[in-house]
Amino acid sequence: MALAEKPLTPNTDFDTDIDLTDAPAKRPTNILDPGFDLTLRPMRYPVFYDMYQDAIKNTWTVEEVDFSDDLVDLDRKITPAERHLIKRLVAFFATGDSIVANNLVLNLYKHINAPEARMYLSRQLYEEALHVQFYLTLLDNYIPDHDERAAAFAAVDNIPSIKAKADFCFKWMNSIDTVEELNTPEERRQFLLNLICFATCIEGLFFFAAFAYVYFLRSKGLLNGLADGTNWVFRDESCHMNFALEVVNTARKEEPELFDDRMVDEINQMLDEAVACEFQFAEDVLGDGIPGMSLTDTRTYLEFVADQRLQLLGLPVRYGSRNPFSFMELQDVQGLSNFFERTVSSYQVGVTGDVSFDEDF
Repeated sequence: MALAEKPLTPNTDFDTDIDLTDAPAKRPTNILDPGFDLTLRPMRYPVFYDMYQDAIKNTWTVEEVDFSDDLVDLDRKITPAERHLIKRLVAFFATGDSIVANNLVLNLYKHINAPEARMYLSRQLYEEALHVQFYLTLLDNYIPDHDERAAAFAAVDNIPSIKAKADFCFKWMNSIDTVEELNTPEERRQFLLNLICFATCIEGLFFFAAFAYVYFLRSKGLLNGLADGTNWVFRDESCHMNFALEVVNTARKEEPELFDDRMVDEINQMLDEAVACEFQFAEDVLGDGIPGMSLTDTRTYLEFVADQRLQLLGLPVRYGSRNPFSFMELQDVQGLSNFFERTVSSYQVGVTGDVSFDEDF
């Protein structure tokens, strides 16, 4: 009798009644309990396994990005002010994802005690490495001068607006560098602040603000290769942020006492600092004046994004700002909608799903 052709897929809930009375060790009760639970059955948090499977569907490679038209644009079409913006943008990209990857390995993986969640983090680490490769290739194509390229890679040391963002990351995320186990409520609170900073401020504000500059340039018909690669990175970063916020929401359900008024005040302070850092970067990249993207509108946009992050955390909005960039709505229709309608030949694996700028921007 022939075997069925339908592939077998893991069932995330079929064995929830397994008797573990003879298990050699007690499984953790909460996701932040110390230790390394190695047991995938019964699966305590199937949502994270689903996220892992979704991430696999978005497999892409840097070699698929075509920069040939970008080089023509850089040589013939951009203004000096736009060239400054692009150089600052790629300088930020050069080290931004490395900061994220280091935090993922050193601080997040060892404290999220669910094997299905760590499967997702393993996939995310691959994606962060892919982003680093993408930005390395970007710099090699965009900045042929070796000395200028070396300066871009050292941006966290020699460009004040980028150093300010790096210092912000280290301030909020390095507070748990020496914590080996989350044994106390204070240690768990510090870990959650790290995760919230990672999700809402770094991936959710710094990178998404950078994406806005990319999509602004594409709205003018410039740097389509950069925009195409950013579409893939955008999808990855959206998933990273949603995963981190799901961990935060899980911990909040399991230990609601951690989310007291002090935690809310610290989150608001964190976002205020992140908006200020990103606006300092905007003053740098837009300082020479770029028609269609004013500093006033950029500040409003950053506040709009920060409010959305607060809403994702179930907290009241802080700024009450609206999205001032109509080109972002245009990108929603022309860019990312088409992104999910491309043929499978554009990908290693076909991608399905919807993207909403209301949720992620």
